[in-house]
Amino acid sequence: MTTSKSSLCGLAPLEAILFDVDGTLCDSDPLHHLAFSEMLQEIGFNGGVPIDEEFYIKTISGKHEADIARALFPDDHERGIKFVEDQEAVFRRLAAEQLKPLNGLFKVKKWVEDRGLKRAAVTNAPRINAELMISRLGLSDFFDAVIIGSECARAKPHPDPYLKALDILKASKNHTFIFEDSVSGIKAGVAAGMQVVGIATRNPEHLLMQAKPAFLIKDYADPKLWEALEELDRKKGKASNEA
Repeated sequence: MTTSKSSLCGLAPLEAILFDVDGTLCDSDPLHHLAFSEMLQEIGFNGGVPIDEEFYIKTISGKHEADIARALFPDDHERGIKFVEDQEAVFRRLAAEQLKPLNGLFKVKKWVEDRGLKRAAVTNAPRINAELMISRLGLSDFFDAVIIGSECARAKPHPDPYLKALDILKASKNHTFIFEDSVSGIKAGVAAGMQVVGIATRNPEHLLMQAKPAFLIKDYADPKLWEALEELDRKKGKASNEA
């Protein structure tokens, strides 16, 4: 994994951490992929050939509902929107039964809570999906706010959702960083002027790096992440002593 652990040091003292949801709090992409693949196959999309991982990453992963609908049904946007909404309902049924947290998530949760940091979930998922996933993971009381892309002027990859999170939390972009797993999400965070830690859950590392994250980790148990967080703690402690 590409890493530059010192890249977070300039954020001390840290005020807030922002989390994407799909693929960042949980490895939900396989459930989305399954729902999309089965439903598209049923209507004979792509000649009835199931969509592969490459198509899913390029066309669907991390993207807003309207953009997915437009990509799948360029000549019938209304049909596309209805299809995506139906897919989300299938996903919710799967998620209620199968959703699991990303490795190391609760270790990071404790680290954030122990330091009294502000935190928000920022996602392009529909609110009903986001709240289901957050609840299923036992994080409903953890987040100070849940920001939904479709409730902003523009969704990711635009910076609006992350800027809205900063505004609601009353946090500075100079003392906040983001966890993201998609190209769209990393681009949004970078455009908002923040450092982004990319998580290579499913998306290829070379594509994530093109979006310019501070560094990449495998999951929240990655030693490189903890080296960076420990260095942040040391810098905060040094600053406190000097004061």
